[in-house]
Amino acid sequence: MLQEYTNILVPLDGSKQAEAALNKAVAVAKRNQAHVDVLSVIDPGQFGYNLAGLADGDITYQLVQDSEAYLKGVVATIKKNGFEDIEFHIRMGSPKPIISQDFIEDHHNDLIMMGATGLNAMERVLEGSVTTFVQRNALTDVIVVKTDLNNTQVTK
Repeated sequence: MLQEYTNILVPLDGSKQAEAALNKAVAVAKRNQAHVDVLSVIDPGQFGYNLAGLADGDITYQLVQDSEAYLKGVVATIKKNGFEDIEFHIRMGSPKPIISQDFIEDHHNDLIMMGATGLNAMERVLEGSVTTFVQRNALTDVIVVKTDLNNTQVTK
């Protein structure tokens, strides 16, 4: 029997690979009559801290506004192309536990589809890959997308 997914999570970070994952997730959702949750995780800690150890409120506000504008545009494009069962979400905190566990528990997703990596080589060395962490620790199935809808390798 084939696995049928009903609630797909796609984390987006603005990379081409993440957007390729979204396109493939929408194709899977259409075949399975599934819902798609698009998630952006803003990690204020990665952008620096002020003297009190807290991310500056103006910076955080701007990051949320930029993320919301980006996600609204992405979702509007998907809806314009005929797929309506899609929502976007923004969370603050560390992407690794939020994607692999916290969001899944709150929204009952049964599949995560994400790009192979949105980081450059140096960031992967310093922080470790979010994708690798999610693969190892997710509460559900994970599909790592490396190609576009034409199965052509997605470059950064």
